[in-house]
Amino acid sequence: MIDASVQTNVRSEPILPLTTTLGPVHLAVTDRAKALAIWQDVAGLDILAEAGNVLTLGVADKPLLVLETGATQPSVPRTIGLYHVALHVPTRAALAQLAVRALQRNVRISPTDHLVSEAIYLWDLDGNGIEITFETPWRGTLGDPDKGESYAVTADGRPHSGRDPIDLDGLLAELGPSPVLEPRMLEGTRIGHVHVHVRKLNEAMDFYRDVLGFAGFMLIHSFGMGDVGLDYMPHTLAFNIWSGSQASLPPSGAAGLRWFTIVVPDATALDGVRERLTKAQAPIEPLENGFDTQDPSGNRIRIMVKP
Repeated sequence: MIDASVQTNVRSEPILPLTTTLGPVHLAVTDRAKALAIWQDVAGLDILAEAGNVLTLGVADKPLLVLETGATQPSVPRTIGLYHVALHVPTRAALAQLAVRALQRNVRISPTDHLVSEAIYLWDLDGNGIEITFETPWRGTLGDPDKGESYAVTADGRPHSGRDPIDLDGLLAELGPSPVLEPRMLEGTRIGHVHVHVRKLNEAMDFYRDVLGFAGFMLIHSFGMGDVGLDYMPHTLAFNIWSGSQASLPPSGAAGLRWFTIVVPDATALDGVRERLTKAQAPIEPLENGFDTQDPSGNRIRIMVKP
């Protein structure tokens, strides 16, 4: 178990195989056209399949997001569920293209430099959080604010807030003197991480690190967040308590997270997760090639073996 006063106690090696990945994220939305105005026209995802009120979006032939239309209200603030889903792009120019698509449509964005990544935050029209990330781990490392260190340190040893604004002029310069604007994301875009609201930091770290089997990266009580991953930064899963310790699950019918998917490489890894969940008395609902479970706050997770 984690000592709440010592942030570095969370650091660990992953139990999960390093070839574990995130699969499609399932979200509820109120309206097809409103959803596509952001997820297709700004985030740049393609419709790969549509059946009834379910749309599968992705890049090339890779599903990344499943939208279920027909929610009766937008996402409800200060509840358990999605903070954001992060699409990690393969080039900095792809991040610049996203910024242009958003600015062309007067969509509010928050471009933030985390040092180990550059991120642009935005929201769909139901309040589902989106992050578009370009990973830059060569620029520095993250520190430990709970021990008085700066949040991040550059490769040459200078402190960095990890929350500086991105220089948009410099970012847009990635497109060159005669830019060709792209309507869609590049092949190689993937679900890089998922960030959820939880009630208790230590409880979430115990679950995502010791039960699911990710490596413990950080638990920053002064920020109210933690994260876990595999063998590299940035994180694979993050969690925060910004909705409050008494946060409830969203009401039935609200837009928001239905579940996110973790894909393990083989049956042995799947059995290991199942055994740890059983020992932790976590719920398990069998599925073909996997099962559903929930974290202690009620966020739903689908664990699948790679086909």
